Amino acid sequence: MTNSIIECKDLSFHYPNDDDQLVLKNINLSIKRGEFIGIIGANGSGKSTLAKMFNALLLPTKGQVIVNNLNTADEANTFTIRQQVGMVFQNPDNQIVATIVEEDVAFGPENIGYSPAEIRRRVDEALAAVHLTEYSLHAPHLLSGGQKQRLAIAGVLAIAPQVIIFDESTAMLDPLGRHEVLEAIDQLHQQGITIVMITHHMQEVNRTNRVLVMSEGEIVLEDTPRGIFSRGKKLQQYGLDIPQITGLALELKDQGLDIPRDVLTINEMVELLCQLRS
Repeated sequence: MTNSIIECKDLSFHYPNDDDQLVLKNINLSIKRGEFIGIIGANGSGKSTLAKMFNALLLPTKGQVIVNNLNTADEANTFTIRQQVGMVFQNPDNQIVATIVEEDVAFGPENIGYSPAEIRRRVDEALAAVHLTEYSLHAPHLLSGGQKQRLAIAGVLAIAPQVIIFDESTAMLDPLGRHEVLEAIDQLHQQGITIVMITHHMQEVNRTNRVLVMSEGEIVLEDTPRGIFSRGKKLQQYGLDIPQITGLALELKDQGLDIPRDVLTINEMVELLCQLRS
């Protein structure tokens, strides 16, 4: 068994009736089991389109996407692929289908056809994983934004995917809700689930193993978070910002201070400045 769970081979894509405008261009990419991948890029760079390729919501115009050795272009594989690759979108309200929290989580397993006992087990485990057990009989519309997004994650977890894609899943949340969701994502990764996170919050990317930078349908940079953000001027060419603390490090470096270019956290910066004083 290959260590890659998702592979893109010479992947290109254009939307119907727009043959001249490739949204994705000759992408070759391998995502390993258990990785935590961050995808960043300016609006229109193709990052959300690429993510939808991973669970066969969109199919290649050219090339292949292989998920667990299954070709997404084969319709016979679609159901299995979507069980293995779950997706959490930006607006939690658009992902809620029931009027009771536990019924919403049960929706996926019920449609797959699991027994009542198995559905009950999956619902309980999924709610526990995102710390929503005490809200199991609540109405979803009474939950906070962060709780709603965690409910959406529970709905995906109930089908036991091997990969979860988060497509701007914190974009509409306040700081508390964003923290709740990011904490849940970290815990899922620690449990061995492969995570693909699309975000425009640069600080969120720090928690990933590998970052892909997209521009005009291509992967233009690929590195660890430290490697990516140490190239601040290059990122700006692609219409992206860098974390404020990394920007400060780059400015201090340009002013002649002996500061690394890849500082990611406030604690790191404080420690470095204290070392300079001593």
